Amino acid sequence: QVQLVESGGGLVQPGGSLRLSCAASGSIFRINDMAWYRQAPGKQRDLVASITRGGSTMYADSVKGRFTISRDYAKNTMSLQMDSLKPEDTAVYYCNAGTETRGYWGQGTQVTVSS
Repeated sequence: QVQLVESGGGLVQPGGSLRLSCAASGSIFRINDMAWYRQAPGKQRDLVASITRGGSTMYADSVKGRFTISRDYAKNTMSLQMDSLKPEDTAVYYCNAGTETRGYWGQGTQVTVSS
């Protein structure tokens, strides 16, 4: 089993920055890829960014150049640095971790971008 806990969400003005963190515990040695997803009200959950065990990253077109995903293997954490935030970035952000057999989700953290 893998447990994931997100933190760092909140209210920020357009153009501002937030840093989300995801702390992993449990069978962390089984984790391969990790990712951030987001879900806005009334919409589906979409992939925002992902990072492999080896550190390769991928971003949704809507966040390229503004968001940066990273992993700290010593601390068993994953982060998402979000800069130049826009109102359309408002959503609940979820941490995801994949093992060979299944994926795990955190409880989500709310990000609201509004003036």
